[in-house]
Amino acid sequence: MTRSLDSRPPARPGTAAPTALRQRLAELRGPDVPARPLDARALAALAANPGCRRRMLLDGAGIDKGALAKALGAPAAFGQSQFALVRGHSFEQRVKADGGAALIRLLHERLGDGSPAPEPGSVDAPDLCAAGPEGRTARTALALREATAAGRWALLDHPLLALRIAGTPAYLEPDAVVVHPDGSWTVVEIKSFAMIDGAAHATKVGAAARQAAVYVLALEEVAARTEDLPRVHARVLLVCPKDFSNLPAAELVDVRKQLATTRRQLGRLARVEDIAAALPEGTTFDLCLAEDGRTATRPAGQLLEAVECVEAAYAPECLAACELAFHCRARAREAGAVESLGRGLRGELGGLTTVGAVLSAALGGAGDPEDPAVAALRRAAALRAEALASAGTGTEAAV
Repeated sequence: MTRSLDSRPPARPGTAAPTALRQRLAELRGPDVPARPLDARALAALAANPGCRRRMLLDGAGIDKGALAKALGAPAAFGQSQFALVRGHSFEQRVKADGGAALIRLLHERLGDGSPAPEPGSVDAPDLCAAGPEGRTARTALALREATAAGRWALLDHPLLALRIAGTPAYLEPDAVVVHPDGSWTVVEIKSFAMIDGAAHATKVGAAARQAAVYVLALEEVAARTEDLPRVHARVLLVCPKDFSNLPAAELVDVRKQLATTRRQLGRLARVEDIAAALPEGTTFDLCLAEDGRTATRPAGQLLEAVECVEAAYAPECLAACELAFHCRARAREAGAVESLGRGLRGELGGLTTVGAVLSAALGGAGDPEDPAVAALRRAAALRAEALASAGTGTEAAV
């Protein structure tokens, strides 16, 4: 099959990853260590913390952060249980049964736009098989163009989209993309958490919305290279099990806010090649795995030295999104960094960057009295001392 040239990700000046960069990133991983691909969940986490150069480099180089954290002695329990994976896979198969006709009906019902309901046999399911990620992204783009021109319902099952992030390509695989008869496109996200009485857990829905926003962003790039400029809906279809059954329930989720945030934050990411170029000579994150393919033989001290060469931006939110979060938290606590207490508090404290500096300013040992943060700390310390004194006086009187 001939690949259409305009289906490839656009090449911007200075953004195409040169051979030297690919070789450098391979050296950072180690010889013969395959790169772990960036997915939408990782990109959403990067967008939520664009200042973390450490995660940008490790993700951009395709390094297994979970194995690295384990070798450093700070493993994090990430991922779903085997039972949850099997249940999720079974539920997705049920949702996409009958060639996706049931899924299209769910979407049509939620749209409620008065358009004719899809008739039996009116849903196309194009074949997206191709060799390699570049071939699959090209085949997906071609299928989207053909389905748009056909003017029929079409369901693309696990299409592959490409998005260039900080100078390196990321290949993203949404659960499904629906092409409407009017030529517009909708992202479908299928999750295994339940929708109870028509509502799902807000935190889980928020995470799904951020992940879906990455897919919408990548799909918009494909649409921009399509002649008819099809519209990509900013409302994605979230499909979950209904109540405590395995029956599908669906809701349209508006991701415009997440889309704007993701686009802005991803644009702020430091380029991977710039971070890699600033590393000391000989830096590597190669674990030197033993013959079993799991046990790291490189001394933890050497790995720690390599990790500390790259600046991190730890926040408590990282604990739910990054495999290295426990290591970064321990280092932040050792340094007394106020970031370990939360981004909001860090922003309120201004130039006071350590817990020691905060305590010293509160007790009057340091800090500019004209600084609003210092004045607030001293006022809080005075109120605390007054409250403790009153409590002590009350206790003595009671005795």
